[in-house]
Parts: sequence; structure tokens; C-alpha cells
Amino acid sequence: MNLRPDQLRAHLDKPLAPLYLLHGNEPLLVLEAADLVRAAARRQGFEERETLVVGQGFRWDALAAAAGNFSLFGGSKLIDLRIPNGKPGREGGEALQRHARHAGSGIVTLVTLPEVDWATRKTGWFTALAEAGIALELNAPERERLPEWIAGRLALQKQVAEPEALSFIAEHVEGNLLAAHQEILKLGLLHGEGRLSADDVRSAVLNVARYDIDMLRQALIEGDPARCTRLLEGLQGEGTAPPLVLWALANEIRTLATLAGGQASGQPLANLMKAERIFDERRRQAIQRALPRLRPAALRAALLHAAKIDRIIKGLAAGDIWDEFLQLALRVCRR
Repeated sequence: MNLRPDQLRAHLDKPLAPLYLLHGNEPLLVLEAADLVRAAARRQGFEERETLVVGQGFRWDALAAAAGNFSLFGGSKLIDLRIPNGKPGREGGEALQRHARHAGSGIVTLVTLPEVDWATRKTGWFTALAEAGIALELNAPERERLPEWIAGRLALQKQVAEPEALSFIAEHVEGNLLAAHQEILKLGLLHGEGRLSADDVRSAVLNVARYDIDMLRQALIEGDPARCTRLLEGLQGEGTAPPLVLWALANEIRTLATLAGGQASGQPLANLMKAERIFDERRRQAIQRALPRLRPAALRAALLHAAKIDRIIKGLAAGDIWDEFLQLALRVCRR
């Protein structure tokens, strides 16, 4: 059974399900949800917790052993199974399916994973876990919904901020929920309950933006020149290796050029995206909006520009690398 993240607290006031499967692209949210499950287990008499972390050399018979060994104190038991890479392998997949078939009987199992792709969601072990209990997908809110998320967090500490202040925090954390969480806690310590002004927020919030390569790629596709500029400045300030930035930009441009060329030859965009392994819904939508404004000739020129930057990085041509990155991004963002 799938559960929305906002339904978890109310659900945990009831008797616990035999198994909880938590996964998503935001470690902070996965960690917080896991903490809620662990706290509920303690409240409901699960007196023992056994933690298993899947890594190199992990033996999957440990899971069966944990399920077969009842609490030393005679009470119920929580098995806290963590799979940091999200890939249990064949042996692990079979062990998880066996465990899911016998979930319950005085034991609650908490399984935490990172973000899982579409192929993993279709595996037998993932399906078995989801069907045996409660599955929650915990992803970071989309950029446009981040102010709303921040407002909800402030409300938990009985604070309210005006929209301008919420947008200011969202812009400065650049999607980094852990940074946002830290800034929200800081506001709770610096200011009491009640309304926060924009000045209160500006004076408290540091520039802790996470300048991330993936964010740059998304901003490029979305045609957001201001955000591309800010991200490139941040990457330069953090000393990011230019070849990595070039790879990110050139890869996105090459993908767009392939899709545009395929469309020009009459191929369905859905088939082209599948061939390019583009499954993330936000990225698919951004590409669908981008292609009508990007002509194949402009994308070919952008690839030539990327080749020029490659020569500059290798010392074979003169030029300011970071200025060239900016010019390349603006070329693709041009409407």
C-alpha cells in the first residue's frame, strides 16, 4: 500500500503495519520518516531494534536470522534494514521476497533505500516489499513548491513568514533541503513564535546554496538564464573541475540535438525519450517545452561551441573558460 508523506504521522497513531518501505531522492526526508517509524515502534512496545546495513560482504542470512530471533525481553522487535545503494543484488532480492512473504508475527521491518529508478520499481523484491506493508516515496519538493514546504516547517515551530521571505530562503538554499532545515531551525532559535519579517529572514539566512551539476543541467533545459548564471558562478567559486561542467552542458545539448533531429525525421518524441533513457517526469516535461524553441541548427552550433571550450580546457585555444560556459548556457537558453 502506498502512503503519501503527509499521511504518515496520522497512520503511525494506529497499530503498525508489518513492513515499511521508505525511498526517495531526499535523504533528509527519508531519515525523518524513518525516525517517526522508529519512535512509533517504541511507543507501541517494540522493545528491541536490530539494525542491518547492507554493504560489501553483507550476508543476507542475517536478515532471516534477525526475523527468527525474537526479542530478548519477550516483547516485539523492529528490524531496521538499510540498503544505501538501493541494489540488493540477486541473492538479496530473493531474501527480501522471502522476508516479505513472512512479514509480521511480532516483528516490524523498516527498509530504507535511496531514490530508485523505474526498473527497480518493477523488480520482484521491490514489489513484494511494497505489497507486504506501507511504501512511501520521499522526494524533495519541486523548486516552485519549496516556499510552501518551508512555510510548513516554520509552522511546526509556530512561526509564519511572508511570501517574500519564503522565496528568499528557497532561492538561497537552491533545493538543498538539509540547508533549508538548518536555516529554519536557526530562525527558531533567533526569533520567537509569531511572524517573521523579510528583514528578519535576510539577516539570519546565509548563502548556503548547493551549486549542483544536476541543477545546472535542469536550468539549461528549462531555459532559465538567471539561474544558469548563478549556478555557474557558484560552481566556479567552489572550484569545480571545468571538464565536469563541460560534460554536463555538452551531454544535455547533445541529447536535445538527438531528440530534435529525431523529431525532424518524423519519429515520436516518446520513443526518442525512451531510447535516450529519459524517464524522470519533470525532465521530460522540461524537454517537451524546450524543443519547440531550439532549432537543430542552433543546437549544432552549441555543440561546436562546446568543442571550442574543450580545446580551451586542454590549452589548445585561448579564452576564459567560465565566460565561455556562460555564453554557451545563454545560447541554449535564448528564446
